[in-house]
Amino acid sequence: MRPISNAHVAEPGLAVVEVAAADDETAFAVQELLATRCAVAAADRTIHEPGEPGVRLRCFLDLRQQSDA
Repeated sequence: MRPISNAHVAEPGLAVVEVAAADDETAFAVQELLATRCAVAAADRTIHEPGEPGVRLRCFLDLRQQSDA
């Protein structure tokens, strides 16, 4: 995965969440759960790193805003 930039965490209330899961369905379920609580810039795909188990997903949260879900 690419490095997290300063812009992603430039202000209080902004966060980057990386999810490691066994499969895509689990990773997206975690992302959906987060989206029920706050605004999320959602990922549309997971990444599998060669040699590592499972998949990873990165999403960006804005805790200052309520969820639209």
